[in-house]
Amino acid sequence: MKNVSPQKLIATMSERLQKNETMKQPDWSKFIKTGVNTEKPPVQKNWWFVRSAAILRRVYLNGPVGVEKLRNAFGGRKERGHKPSRHAKSGGKIIRTILQQLEKAGYIKTVDAPKKGRVITPKGQRFLERSGREIR
Repeated sequence: MKNVSPQKLIATMSERLQKNETMKQPDWSKFIKTGVNTEKPPVQKNWWFVRSAAILRRVYLNGPVGVEKLRNAFGGRKERGHKPSRHAKSGGKIIRTILQQLEKAGYIKTVDAPKKGRVITPKGQRFLERSGREIR
């Protein structure tokens, strides 16, 4: 999985996630922006599944990960007019909903160990490794 380019891996995983019944794009997701730093909602039709695949990959790579770390990772540069731009976090509702859907699908689970957050399950690990093998 780590020997494959992330773009190809995320594209392959998003196609496979679309076939999963538990992963569904909510109706409200067509009208919202992904964060305060963006001007418009996403244009891609399957952006929900691309973001889900990227979140699943990030959970796999970074161990116990919470919503705040993911908000920081998926944020971007916020233009502030004449003032210098700054980093802005992405929206938390999207990330929370995707994490709940991935948990329901069995790909990740919540951990209350010393580090709180979500980690990948063996089923999720197999899913990622099969996607990586498909590309190679």
